[in-house]
Amino acid sequence: MSRVEPVKRWRKRRWAWLWARAERMLRVLHDDLWTWRADPLPPSVWLRWFPHGVVLLAAFGVLVGDAAQLGDNGGIEPGFAFLIAVAQAGAMALALWRPVAAWWLSMAGMLVGAFAVRAEMVPGGYEFTWPWTAAGLIGHLFVMLLLALRVRTRVSLEALALTALTTYLVQGVMGAANYLPTGQLAVILFTVVVVLGIALRGRREARNELAEQTTLTAEERARRTLLEERGRIARELHDVVAHHMSVISIQAQVAPLLVENPSDELKENLAGIRQNALEALTELRRVLGVLRSEHPDALDGTEGGDTAAPHAPQPTLDRLDALVENIRAAGLAVTADSSGLRRPLPPGVELSAYRIVQEALSNVLRHAPGASAEVHLIHLPIGLRVVVSNTRPLHTPAPSQGAGHGLLGMRERVAMLDGTLTAQSLPDGGYQVAAFLPVDAPDLLTDAPDLPADDPDPPPDLFTAPSTEDDTP
Repeated sequence: MSRVEPVKRWRKRRWAWLWARAERMLRVLHDDLWTWRADPLPPSVWLRWFPHGVVLLAAFGVLVGDAAQLGDNGGIEPGFAFLIAVAQAGAMALALWRPVAAWWLSMAGMLVGAFAVRAEMVPGGYEFTWPWTAAGLIGHLFVMLLLALRVRTRVSLEALALTALTTYLVQGVMGAANYLPTGQLAVILFTVVVVLGIALRGRREARNELAEQTTLTAEERARRTLLEERGRIARELHDVVAHHMSVISIQAQVAPLLVENPSDELKENLAGIRQNALEALTELRRVLGVLRSEHPDALDGTEGGDTAAPHAPQPTLDRLDALVENIRAAGLAVTADSSGLRRPLPPGVELSAYRIVQEALSNVLRHAPGASAEVHLIHLPIGLRVVVSNTRPLHTPAPSQGAGHGLLGMRERVAMLDGTLTAQSLPDGGYQVAAFLPVDAPDLLTDAPDLPADDPDPPPDLFTAPSTEDDTP
């Protein structure tokens, strides 16, 4: 008795486990196949609605052929045969939008037609193709293919397995009096089209994922480039701000020595100013240390530019001639000139103008071999206009190695100063980058900019919205 009880418990657990597995499988089949979910076949990229037209034309052929075969050879009443043919042809059309429901309709049409023909069969009579008619077999092939193209692989295999099981039960178990068997051929053909549909669907999904990954990679590259350029701008601005804060600290420390018998209040205020300046310098240096720890190399590594050390003074327009000479030494013919009355500019404006010229000339070196470039600075009462243009390249440029800083960095600098940037191709095949960097001058904002007569660009371009062109000159 003690040995029988464990065996009974084991068998009970075993049956409970099998029943749970069977119940889970039935629930999966119900969720996958008992649905009215729409899975429309999208129009082809090149042929648009051509596949839909092919399927509808084939459905019309199945309708005519199946009705004639069931009525003339199967011995079914013509009206009833036409309804069965409508069901199988309609399943083909329905499969374009709701493939699972179309599969059920096609299977129902096959079963009704098979039982109707079986009732009319007599021994020694006409050998009818059974249980799948020729037209019904073609129609179900279309349905299975469209099903495999639109639904998950598991659902396609479930539909194929149930189709094969139904065909076996009708032909192999029930049978008929006199017929030409089509079950084996039907199952083989259905398997072929399902495998083909699964392969095509997998190929389409792989291409979509590849396109999505390519888009994400390009966006990530652009974002990384943008962050790198912002980090470089932050470091450069730190150097500019740190200089002024250092001067403020020194002046606050020296100021009491320049006044005879300074009051305690003056000494206290100046000490507070110096302390605040030192704290600001400490915070700025801490942020700069974090930025430089990621890129300990030179601040400026653009092609054709000057590679400055991390603690070197930031360039200004006074170093523009040296930049042009370096570019000429690299093999690019460059001319530089300026117009308008030059006046002192904020350090940020001078630094941004220098970097824009540097990036633009670097792009000419990379993307316009054999071209010549021209740099034109226009000093206006309300700001500075920078125009860098190049002629048509004489040679084919080398392929670009991904996204560079280029216009991303230029736009960041211009946006930081609330300026505008245009980058566009010229009619002669060249390229032009034009930036306007405003300078705070409230008393002059109402005056129109006074451009020289030889300025090639009219004033409205100063405020043109940034272009979306790439950084290829």
